[in-house]
Amino acid sequence: MKLILAIIRIAKMNETKQALSDAGLPSFTAVGVLGRGRGRGLGPNYQEVISNPQNKEVLQQIGPEPRLKSKRMITLVVPDEKKDQAVETIIKVNQTNNSGDGKIIIVEALDAIRVRTGEKGDAILD
Repeated sequence: MKLILAIIRIAKMNETKQALSDAGLPSFTAVGVLGRGRGRGLGPNYQEVISNPQNKEVLQQIGPEPRLKSKRMITLVVPDEKKDQAVETIIKVNQTNNSGDGKIIIVEALDAIRVRTGEKGDAILD
């Protein structure tokens, strides 16, 4: 069993949700998160703002670097044989070849238990 954590753009959430469902992976959890990568949250629009001396007031309002950007984190647990399908689906939808496309982290899941029935293991996964 694998635990997959995918951090994606908010704008890609609905498309990702539909693609995972179409791929037979409808069960997941999504939460809003803040974070940054190597780009430190400084996109091209920000570069335009700081290069214009008339924007001193704007810069004071948005605060100091580094910037944290809003993202969505999807968490899903899948049987080992569905790991590649899940990862490929997430990449296919979210890859724009631009900074900020996100990250996917895959972790070994030791067990899973359905609270209502007490069932364990792969049997509880969709």
